[in-house]
Amino acid sequence: MIKPNVQNETARLRAVVLGTAESVGPTPSLEDTYDPKSAEHIKAGTYPVEADMIKEMEAVAEVFKKYDVTVYRPQVINDYNQIFSRDIGFVIDNTFIFANILPDRDREIEAIEHVWSQIPEENRVRLPEECHVEGGDVMPWNDYIFIGTYSGDDYPDFITARTNMDAVIAIQELFPEKTVKAFELRKSNTEPKENALHLDCCFQPVGKDKAILHKNGFLLESEYEWLVDFFGKENIFEITKDEMYNMNSNVFSISEDVIISERNFTRLNTWLREQGFTVEEVPYAEIAKQEGLLRCSTMPLIRE
Repeated sequence: MIKPNVQNETARLRAVVLGTAESVGPTPSLEDTYDPKSAEHIKAGTYPVEADMIKEMEAVAEVFKKYDVTVYRPQVINDYNQIFSRDIGFVIDNTFIFANILPDRDREIEAIEHVWSQIPEENRVRLPEECHVEGGDVMPWNDYIFIGTYSGDDYPDFITARTNMDAVIAIQELFPEKTVKAFELRKSNTEPKENALHLDCCFQPVGKDKAILHKNGFLLESEYEWLVDFFGKENIFEITKDEMYNMNSNVFSISEDVIISERNFTRLNTWLREQGFTVEEVPYAEIAKQEGLLRCSTMPLIRE
């Protein structure tokens, strides 16, 4: 039996679902891409290959082993991308919530049935159909739940808009004692540097009271300023447009003082070490080409 428990983004990790790059399938056609960054690499002929991505994910699995974290992997579906396990479900407190994601991706949640079926039924929730949500937009932070959303009338036009206001309201109703804070994200189907696919593409808390942030990912300056005030300017590492594009905010915390990060994130990793963090560097640049990185490919189940 798995007793889920996630109060925030940085408490000591004990169990996690790590996606898999095995049998990820051929390079998709342009029509089949879900985000502008993948499309860019398909056009350039630089879309990542399976062997490289498997190697990158194994490097992360090794770090988890080193820190004695229980790791679950999806059952492999042939020719199917199962790297981004964060999208398909998430835990808040002791509740596992099935994400209502793009319909083409339903099979991914079936591939981790061996995990969620171990969670007691009363701790599993399926949101109503009209609630669109992906785990990359949802961040439990103690008394708060931060959620990235897009509420424009043109929501249906953006394949990059993944979480709607219906989901924000439903999550607030599920956790009435918490403060749900929604953030409008900047969306673009065509310009990867102008697109915050998920909240974790432009913001992530680290440690006890610090955060990585990218101002342009937020549609409303006041919401960005709210986060600056909440964490305190001196505790924030502001990333550039290029660093956002390379997914610098999408690192992953094993604990309040250990962070897995991409080895090329020189400026960020230097800052993290200056703040006293242990940084476990891994190669993840190939996976990043699909507009997802370390947080996107992990789904924490238990944090202490």
